[in-house]
Amino acid sequence: MPVLRQLPRWAWIGGAVLAFIAGLVNAAGYMGFRHQSITNLTGSTTLLGISLGTAQSTEALHWALSLLAFVIGAMAAGAIVQKSTLKLGRPYGVALLLESLLLFAAVPLLDREWSAGLWLASMACGLQNGMVSTYSGMVFRTTHVSGMFTDLGIYLGHRLRGLEVDTLRMRVCVLVIGTFMLGGVAGALLFERLREHSLLIPATLTGLCGALYSLYRKRTATA
Repeated sequence: MPVLRQLPRWAWIGGAVLAFIAGLVNAAGYMGFRHQSITNLTGSTTLLGISLGTAQSTEALHWALSLLAFVIGAMAAGAIVQKSTLKLGRPYGVALLLESLLLFAAVPLLDREWSAGLWLASMACGLQNGMVSTYSGMVFRTTHVSGMFTDLGIYLGHRLRGLEVDTLRMRVCVLVIGTFMLGGVAGALLFERLREHSLLIPATLTGLCGALYSLYRKRTATA
């Protein structure tokens, strides 16, 4: 029998919006002046290794700072949210507002083709990814999809063998992969028109989400 668990509606909506935002940010990174991924660290870690192996100190410093910025963002999320388990009522609004500020701050730097803008965007993505780590024992990520594709493939393989499958996890994988890809589509279309200013869209979205969530949390706390 499949594992029977439920994810609240607000979590489905929030996960979809955040994955869409991450896909949009990552598209801007790939289409920008350095053509680099912002939301996941696998390629960045490889490029750091290549830079060290080929003695390119300037490149090595850039990739090291990109990785460090993501980690600092995740650290900030841990300090703000304090718990890794997804639960309505935790201070996600503060984290989202900070993510919004980081993305807004990145835009003028990227306009000047300064790498510091990429580091700020990476910090924003680390913050977003660190906001929620688990739900009911399930890893929940919105800024990269390698794990989602892996889990989806594993569960499809289990289903082929007639084994028990976590249907909720499969649906989450499809949701995150699909909305992340749609964010990439939107990011490509926006970048063609707005260039680095396309990051103003996810900055506005995260700020709006953070403000609405903070208002909801305040009202429910006083009710």
